[in-house]
Amino acid sequence: MICKFILRSLSFPGIVVAVSLVSFGQEAKPVPKAVQESSSPSISARIDSSGPDWVVLGKDDFVRANCDEDTWVWDGSTVHGTGKPVGVLRSAKKYKNLEFVGEWRHLSVGGNSGFFLWTPEDALTDLPRNRLPGAGIEVQVLDHGYTQQYESSSGKKATWFSTNGDIFPVGKSKLKPFPPLSPDGSRSFPKSNHSLGSPAWNHYYVRAINGEVRLWVNGHEVSGGRDANPAEGYLCLEAEGAPIDFKDIKIRELP
Repeated sequence: MICKFILRSLSFPGIVVAVSLVSFGQEAKPVPKAVQESSSPSISARIDSSGPDWVVLGKDDFVRANCDEDTWVWDGSTVHGTGKPVGVLRSAKKYKNLEFVGEWRHLSVGGNSGFFLWTPEDALTDLPRNRLPGAGIEVQVLDHGYTQQYESSSGKKATWFSTNGDIFPVGKSKLKPFPPLSPDGSRSFPKSNHSLGSPAWNHYYVRAINGEVRLWVNGHEVSGGRDANPAEGYLCLEAEGAPIDFKDIKIRELP
């Protein structure tokens, strides 16, 4: 499948704004303006999330789904997750078209977590303790050390996942991942690697509109997919056995 990238730079007082048009075998679509942070061949751009339409999410914007009361502890716009028991913290409201930013860091080598996007209500209703939802689009948050741990424990090569921002449908949810793909075709693998290992902070920007999802890791667009079904639901933070911090999660709803 042909991938085309077009970059147009517009100068404004004090900043350089970059607007990229990206095509994955389909008509190119503009992404929101971002502030260019690097002039290197590997373009780095950060979304400006300081505008009035952006909402900072905090403790009152999330509801415990099936974790314990002390699984998630808030301090302002930062939430610490113990990772135990396995489960999710869901948003108080449902979202359809949106973009969100957030930072995360694993506090142990090989930590596993993620964002669940467009999680349907029936996947969360009466969700048992120590279970993850059986539907949603996962934007994976995985530390690099997980690869070594998996290969050491299984004796197999880690070919079916990456640690740099995979996107894939969970359970009954559907998604057509953008290439490059995992060997079985179920995951969108990152086209370049930009995640930092524990305990460094990483920045995610996700744009999800009309069933299409795109992920930027530390300013670089890396993975995505289209034709998600369902394409509306809750945003969830995942507890999957390892301590993790999330901070400065902001959402802007789109028409």
